[in-house]
Amino acid sequence: MVSTPDNPVFGNGTWVANRKDAVTPQPEALSQSGLSLFLVCGLGSIGQNCVAVLKEYGVEVNAIEVAPLNDWEVPTLPDAIANLMIGDCRKPEILEQAGIRHCRAVLLVTNDERVNTEAAFAARLLNPTARLIVRSSKHNLNHFLETSLGNFIAFEPTDLSASAFAFAALGSEIPGYFKLDNRLLRVVKYQIQSGDLWCDRWQVRGLNTSSRRVLCHGAGELAIEQFYDWDGEAIVKAGDTLIYVEISDRLSVPVSRTERRAQLMEQPARKKPRFWKLGMQCFSFAYLKRQATRFWHSTEHYRARRVALICGLLTLFLLTLGTVLLHLEYPDVSFREALSASFSLLLGGYSDVFGGLKSDDSQVSGTSQLLGVVLTLAGTAFVGVLYALLTEALLTSKFQFFKNRPPLPDQHHVVLIGLNKLGQRIVAMLQELKQPVVGVNSSAIEPSLLPQMPLVVGSVAEALTKVNLAQAKTTIVVLDDDLENLEIGLMVHAANPSIPLVLRTQDPLFSHNVAQLFPYAQVLCAPAVSAEVFAAAAFGENVLSLFHLGSQTVLVTEYQITCDDTLNGFLLAEIAYGYGVVPVLHQRNARQSLTFLPSEDISLEAGDRLVVLATSESLQRIERGERSPKGWQIQVEKALTRDAIFEGANEITRISGCSLSAARQLMASLPAQLPIPLYKHQAQRLVRHLGKVQVTAHIIPTKNNS
Repeated sequence: MVSTPDNPVFGNGTWVANRKDAVTPQPEALSQSGLSLFLVCGLGSIGQNCVAVLKEYGVEVNAIEVAPLNDWEVPTLPDAIANLMIGDCRKPEILEQAGIRHCRAVLLVTNDERVNTEAAFAARLLNPTARLIVRSSKHNLNHFLETSLGNFIAFEPTDLSASAFAFAALGSEIPGYFKLDNRLLRVVKYQIQSGDLWCDRWQVRGLNTSSRRVLCHGAGELAIEQFYDWDGEAIVKAGDTLIYVEISDRLSVPVSRTERRAQLMEQPARKKPRFWKLGMQCFSFAYLKRQATRFWHSTEHYRARRVALICGLLTLFLLTLGTVLLHLEYPDVSFREALSASFSLLLGGYSDVFGGLKSDDSQVSGTSQLLGVVLTLAGTAFVGVLYALLTEALLTSKFQFFKNRPPLPDQHHVVLIGLNKLGQRIVAMLQELKQPVVGVNSSAIEPSLLPQMPLVVGSVAEALTKVNLAQAKTTIVVLDDDLENLEIGLMVHAANPSIPLVLRTQDPLFSHNVAQLFPYAQVLCAPAVSAEVFAAAAFGENVLSLFHLGSQTVLVTEYQITCDDTLNGFLLAEIAYGYGVVPVLHQRNARQSLTFLPSEDISLEAGDRLVVLATSESLQRIERGERSPKGWQIQVEKALTRDAIFEGANEITRISGCSLSAARQLMASLPAQLPIPLYKHQAQRLVRHLGKVQVTAHIIPTKNNS
């Protein structure tokens, strides 16, 4: 951030890659332009999206790419780059030609982490003060480099986009969930029901407490454009949608009073049956038939289990039949001996049984021999099938005799298709949030990898029939191919049109088109999500987390206030309403305690720490210092008591930020109008507080807002 940012207008940039007659601007010319220069090294998917986001901030961007590009994911990008160098970004001469000495920040986002690290060394030698933003997954190395190089930060794109996918999987009720200094905060989207405590009783502003802040409010489904676009005096009605952030120590979805009452009515108290009645129920024909039917349906997609069941039942039937017939044929043979003989015949011991069978008759009857042959042949077939199935099970398990993966959940689970690096990270985050998740992959993964995750291996079409899709909470598709993700998404929607769908894409234009044509799917472009974080970090901000509200990406961003900061000296109310951000944490300095969801009356000072929820547009406005105009004024009519004059001046000073002397002068000459314009929510709050100290006032729009 800078104190007096410019908003330059750029002409056509020079594209060195395609023009042999192009002249590279000299570093002196770049410094004399007075522009904030940013350098992006690596124009892959993330690099191109970083350039696009940086241009939205209104800064000049140079770029380095190792080879000429013929296919641009962002068609307008060549004209947006002021100076494109073709070469190795690790070479000092290439960095010099790209204006490294006059860069405010360097984004090293090539696909090779080694190149990024080596280029960071070269950039630091040429520019000791530039901010370095590096794409790297080497967490230990990044920590040491941050200490050694200074003004250095590294991100792993997979981690950045994984959080967005994980939060999207939680459903529309909880769009976001993040952790600040060992405290958990969640963002909740909730539709008011007629039986709720808030319904028809509370104004929207009344829902703001020390542990909750309203972000958005409206009737029906919200088209989220910006925070605070709601009327604080409005009454909460049934059907309204609320989005708020609150301090919470657990991940749960709010339940209305009506739903809770319905749940209780659906679960009436039941008396425990007596033991003998329970035994009769377990051995009744209806119970056994119901259990057999349930088992048969549960093995619909596991044919081997059905074959094993049928072979086992037939083998048991033949064993019983052989025992009875042998005992009837030879009455002097006991049931135990007949059972042993039948068991031996089923295992292929024909000669052993009839060679050693003793009775009073010297000859073995033809019936017994025929029975022996039948049992031997049937046993060879059925027992052989059981042996084969057992051998197959042992081979497919790769002789892993330790704990198996857990069974598939019945309902309210997340189905994740594609266990690549991004998919594995999403699963880990969902498990950390105590969300049941089922993984689907075309091939088996190591048993030690995500051992607590149920896994379905095979083709997606077949896997969708096994994952209880009808009862699932969300389906996420994160394969590496955009078209394959779209195809699978359409398959999922055809199988269950009511299930929320989250798709991963790599191309921003493809993402936009798919989102427009298939509104039931939430389409997240992973490089674009990561690029927003890289671009925000280029201006010195620390992005702690991110999530999506509708089509908006919300960044949990941390600021360290400095003397020349665009935020220094302003009230939190002016920052919140002026830039459209939500302060969620404030700390006066490193020695003071933390304040979550702080008061709007706090004035920021150098050394303060501030964490806000902000969109990319809000961060751009903070960078440029462009606050929304204040459109409301306060008309103070009268003070009912002498003490009201004194208390009213204090309230005006505290909430509006004007000097105490000006406030006392105003209260001494009533009726009068507060000369300082305010934001609407700020003005309404001041009127309420003045009323509490017996001062009559109301708000009026300014001339520009009338």
